[in-house]
Amino acid sequence: MLDYEAVRRRETAASIVSGADYSIWRYLPLLPVQDPGCLDTPMRSVGWTPVFRSILLEGQLGLRYVWIKDESRNPTASFKDRASAVVVARAREISAGVVVTASTGNAGAALAGMAAAAGQRSVIFAPRNAPPAKIAQLLVYGAEVILVDGNYDQAFDLSIQAAQEFGWYCRNTGYNPFTLEGKKTAAFEIWEQVLLPFGNTFGRPLSIFVSVGDGNIISGIHKGFLDLQQLGWLEAMPRLFAVQAAGSCAVANAWLAKTEVIVPVAAKTLADSISVDLPRDGIRAVRAVNQTGGACLIVEDGQILEAVARLGKIGVFAEPAGAAAFAGLVQALDQGLINREDPVLVLNTGSGLKDTRAAMAAVRPAPVIEPTLPALKRYMASHP
Repeated sequence: MLDYEAVRRRETAASIVSGADYSIWRYLPLLPVQDPGCLDTPMRSVGWTPVFRSILLEGQLGLRYVWIKDESRNPTASFKDRASAVVVARAREISAGVVVTASTGNAGAALAGMAAAAGQRSVIFAPRNAPPAKIAQLLVYGAEVILVDGNYDQAFDLSIQAAQEFGWYCRNTGYNPFTLEGKKTAAFEIWEQVLLPFGNTFGRPLSIFVSVGDGNIISGIHKGFLDLQQLGWLEAMPRLFAVQAAGSCAVANAWLAKTEVIVPVAAKTLADSISVDLPRDGIRAVRAVNQTGGACLIVEDGQILEAVARLGKIGVFAEPAGAAAFAGLVQALDQGLINREDPVLVLNTGSGLKDTRAAMAAVRPAPVIEPTLPALKRYMASHP
């Protein structure tokens, strides 16, 4: 936990937002690690991802304000770079020889990329059926990749056993507390990019839609806002909405049952990044929703693919897990959980290039024609 009094003695909201470092390291006074150095490497460009206001989506959805925060702009193209950068910084502080994690792809790619930038050895356990593009990233970054003939949860358990057996530093989500500290930086950015410039005009809290697998992202964002609130820098706590795929909804099931008991499921969804049997940070995810007046939403894979296509039409190429958050927004509107006056931000957690098979399933295939003008005219006549 932050020493809030010490931070208040050294910093003000103005001193933080006036920083010239547009990355997660602008928030170094609010992080439990030292500056990792690694100048002029991808480690220094994690975070400060763009927020787009979509007038088109506002019109389609009947909402006054809709923002998309696009985490695909991170160095390895996902939100997970935030956690991995902080974990690698911590690994350097304690002179860890090897950092290990389990991942369906994004967390592993983030760790592999940040470790490569810092000259740190990494070992990644991934399910053998993880998307090939994600496995390619791990290998290209030079990580030691071990594919597990099982699911994410089995890879998770094996990675912890390996860390204990060989003395490796484990990055695992919901296991290493520094992952939460990295992920909370997204809350700091939303505070700077949306709440400070627009907050006084809302008259009601910002509603943030976050896809949830292990639960660590929404828990981290909640912690970031709690830090800002404790420092006296946040006027109104945003509402956090957790969105889960129907085939992997242990957190939502607990919330709907009004309990903090997380019962594992047999996860099966095309949104591999949020496909989890037992969410390792599920309790804190439920609390993040409850303590902010949000809700949990469950969306089908078909709705996720529709969301991939809709986000594409505003220029955002989201992987299924990222698009799930937008599908949750659509469902929240249908259920009356938010209304026209509620300002909304949707978090896209990763790039659609991570899973092109799912992307192709979300759209019509491109036609193939003969390379002649008559063939083109025939096609245009049949597709006005």
